[in-house]
Amino acid sequence: MNSVRIVGGEFRRRVLRFPDSEGLRPTPDRVRETLFNWLGQELDGWHCLDLFAGSGALGFEAASRGAARVLMIENSPRVLAALHENHELLHKPASVEIRRGDALQCLASVHDAFDLIFLDPPYHKGWLPRLAPLLDKALKADGALYVEAEHEIESLAGWRTTRHGKAGGVHYHLLRRATD
Repeated sequence: MNSVRIVGGEFRRRVLRFPDSEGLRPTPDRVRETLFNWLGQELDGWHCLDLFAGSGALGFEAASRGAARVLMIENSPRVLAALHENHELLHKPASVEIRRGDALQCLASVHDAFDLIFLDPPYHKGWLPRLAPLLDKALKADGALYVEAEHEIESLAGWRTTRHGKAGGVHYHLLRRATD
């Protein structure tokens, strides 16, 4: 099993374990620290969607920092089982809901808009262009979109990159709704 640690909040220093799986690249500690510096350390009351949950590092990190709701979506049965085990390890925080599902179907069926969506899909599979048309109704007007990609992106549908970084081969972005 692979592992990653939660870097801040209530579950700080807790270790999450997850299996090898094609396309699964946990967001490194340093990148998560940067992301939560951009967002503010506390996510009190936020509703978050971790659409390609994988290791759970982003979703559990959001819950650790006070998010009121974190919906984690994962399609791989082995990875999903590890997410449930990590949920148990953290004493089943009520704010976390874990579901098996397809990212497109999940995003298309969203009824309540989220404050923050984490998008870290497998690379070179064309996920971002397919998801882009569904983002508008899934995010609140003042919401944020966090995207990891194999290349730099300036915008995605009606969302513009406001912050960007690069760690190894990973480009990470914080996007906000375009106002022009």
